[in-house]
Amino acid sequence: MKYRTFLAVLTLVVIAATLGAACAPKPPAPPTPVPEKMLKACYIYVGPIGDYGWTHAHNEGRLYVEKKFPWLQTAYAEAVPEADADRFLDRFVVEEKCDVIFTTSFGYMDATLAAAKKYPNTIFFHCSGFQRAPNSGNYFADFYQVYYLNGLMAGALTKTGKVGYVAAHPIPEVVRHINAFALGVRATNPKATVDVRWLFAWFDPAKAREAAEALIAAGADVLAFTEDSPTVVQVGQEYVKKGQPVYTFSHYSPMEKFGTDSAVSGQLINWGILYEDMLTKVYLGVYNNKNLQDVDYWWLMREGAAMLGGSFENPINPKFVDALKAKKVTDPLLGELSVYDLVMKRIAQMKDPAMLFDPFTGPIKDQDGKERLKAGQRATYGELLSVDWFVEGVVGKIPR
Repeated sequence: MKYRTFLAVLTLVVIAATLGAACAPKPPAPPTPVPEKMLKACYIYVGPIGDYGWTHAHNEGRLYVEKKFPWLQTAYAEAVPEADADRFLDRFVVEEKCDVIFTTSFGYMDATLAAAKKYPNTIFFHCSGFQRAPNSGNYFADFYQVYYLNGLMAGALTKTGKVGYVAAHPIPEVVRHINAFALGVRATNPKATVDVRWLFAWFDPAKAREAAEALIAAGADVLAFTEDSPTVVQVGQEYVKKGQPVYTFSHYSPMEKFGTDSAVSGQLINWGILYEDMLTKVYLGVYNNKNLQDVDYWWLMREGAAMLGGSFENPINPKFVDALKAKKVTDPLLGELSVYDLVMKRIAQMKDPAMLFDPFTGPIKDQDGKERLKAGQRATYGELLSVDWFVEGVVGKIPR
């Protein structure tokens, strides 16, 4: 009897304790950590964010850092004419109260420098330029290595020996990329030529279509381009469907889906990792408005900023791998190997910390036969930034 009484009492105690715990007020949830300070970064874009090229890629980088950093707020202005940049710079400083401003076009360079002098307490970063100030640095992720890789494949795949290039503006960046592409083409097909047609626009699908079709009419069966839409890839796909193979190499964003039977590969960019690095250093005080005159990012394949591919899944469209493996070439150091293996070898060499291979290594002559780089000589950073001549094999002139 005593044992049963003990069990009953024990049960009541347990029930009471359980009810008490259930009814007791829960401790308040710990407050969400609030960053000690916030940073506002603002972006000025030369094209619309939906261009699927240069501006689209920059905006993807902005979205990446905005999501990654709880202390970051961003704003942007799109399709800003280069002649109107100063007005937007004023607005971002005075009205938007931006701490850091990124100007993302070569044509914004002078306006950026002027704004840096006008607003010494604001930090500026200009993309692709060369002018700097205590509160204004430069940054760029360059494609010339990837253009060379695509040139290797273009030279191997052309049947006519005529390769076309639809080019935006005649500035050193675009000239550098055309030259790198042509050097790749001639490395696997020494007699091939690269015919350049200028658009004088960064984003103009109508002009891009007209130029692509004109190049095809002139005999080109491979096309590369600098224009911020998938138009050239789409033109190539249309010709494939009509039974006339036209191989294309996409630009800046994953465009393989617009030319599944035409796009061999392309150039892809990751601006997010650059913005992550720069903004982290600004937030931590490593970069400030007095020490940016020596900040000049120049990120390539080894930094992970530039990569080969018409999609992020495929460095080379699987439909063209067998053809590239079947095409053999002979390299002075590597001996005989397939173009596919040559591309993969060059990627490994360019990603090496010592950059064991660079496309702009002599001997290199210009289209007039003048030697520009001697045997074994590599172009300097300054020479790459200011190149204003075409290499051998390029058809067309640089407008002055």
